[in-house]
Amino acid sequence: MPDRPDPAEALDRITADALALHRALLTNATDHAHELAARITDAQVLADTCLRLFLDLTPHTPRTTSADLLLLDRVAHIAKAAQDAGAELTAALARAVENQHRRADATSKPVVLIGPSPQQFIESATDLLDRIPALYHAIHRDRLVPPNPPTHLPH
Repeated sequence: MPDRPDPAEALDRITADALALHRALLTNATDHAHELAARITDAQVLADTCLRLFLDLTPHTPRTTSADLLLLDRVAHIAKAAQDAGAELTAALARAVENQHRRADATSKPVVLIGPSPQQFIESATDLLDRIPALYHAIHRDRLVPPNPPTHLPH
């Protein structure tokens, strides 16, 4: 039976992946539907990793400490932020395709685009991803997991 993954290492990886996704969204490399779909997949993988960590941390006995529950709460919030970011990116993709369709259908009259714009959905996703490093730092600040040696994550 495989050992449970180290929660500190998993949180390090989750936070690094969230920061990488955040950077990718800020580079404006999301002008193409293909690139945006790839970022949606990244957000979904991130949420999946968070939920797997949550399952690994979920106690199988009725004895849980308040620290255990606080850690589970923070990991659940990290998973929610990743899932919500994926939903915002999916909304951006749908709106971008809809706007392309409207432009293609417009022949001589002005194109009416509905809002919010794809970029606004992307900005909402980046705001959601911003929560993940803050939760990561709160977990370590409150010593909910044993610390690892310093990593490449910014403080």
